[in-house]
Amino acid sequence: MALPVGRRSGNNRKAQFGLFAGYLAAILGALFGAALLIVSLVRPDAFAGLRAMAGDVVAPAGEAGAAGRSGSWSFLEAIAGYYRAGSRNAVLEREVEVARVERARMQALEQENRRLRAILRLRDSEDRPVAVGRLIGSTASSTRRIAYLSVGARDGVRPSMPVSSPLGLVGRVLEVGAGSSRVLLLTDAESMIPVRRATDDVVAFAEGRSDGSLRLRLVSLGINPLKKGDVFVTSGAGGIFRPGIAVAVVSELTRDGAIGHLLSNPAATDYVTVEAPWQPEAVAMLQQAPQSAPPAR
Repeated sequence: MALPVGRRSGNNRKAQFGLFAGYLAAILGALFGAALLIVSLVRPDAFAGLRAMAGDVVAPAGEAGAAGRSGSWSFLEAIAGYYRAGSRNAVLEREVEVARVERARMQALEQENRRLRAILRLRDSEDRPVAVGRLIGSTASSTRRIAYLSVGARDGVRPSMPVSSPLGLVGRVLEVGAGSSRVLLLTDAESMIPVRRATDDVVAFAEGRSDGSLRLRLVSLGINPLKKGDVFVTSGAGGIFRPGIAVAVVSELTRDGAIGHLLSNPAATDYVTVEAPWQPEAVAMLQQAPQSAPPAR
């Protein structure tokens, strides 16, 4: 049977109450918001405490988000820095290689400059040399110690002339050709020159040993006054070599003297000077005198 017109079902009544409650909540929310707006305009500091409380509530979440963002950026920056460091290391390695090559080149130039300055000192010394030449070869495999010089008779070179380098005495001219000469090195077994210790008048003879060293035999026998490191120079006796040319340094003591090594190694010598004999008259007299027996060794 149909319901009366003046009566409504329970569902319709609930719907009406729900709609009314929604409108009422909206009106009350609008009024509350308007009231809050008016209060915030009239007294801006009224809700400072609430805002502070809200900030405290959401602060941990914000910190966590910030830490996550910074961590992600740090991770990405670490990766980017790794690749940048690799490329920079490669560039630095190339620069180091270039610097090493430049350093070697500068050292070679410095050595060449020292050699050229030594040559200039040879040419500009007070005792003008007869000639400046180059050692162009030697008898390395022979028992004799002979070197070949690039200057000869047309340059004024004569037999018995001393040959020296900026470091000391090398030998003396043995034979002369038109454009070359043979030099008897100090280390040859037939070479023997008078020398003295640079610091005093201890005299000796420097004899070649054919092994690249010299035997220094003292003239006055007795207590050996020599010690390692003593430097011997030419004494001027005999008239061929002027006094004071460096010859050898003592490396080993013996009963009657010492063993020394050359200060001017012919193997490491490039340019040398040929000088006139210190006392040509004495040399001429020695050459004209009859040959005597060689001293006992």
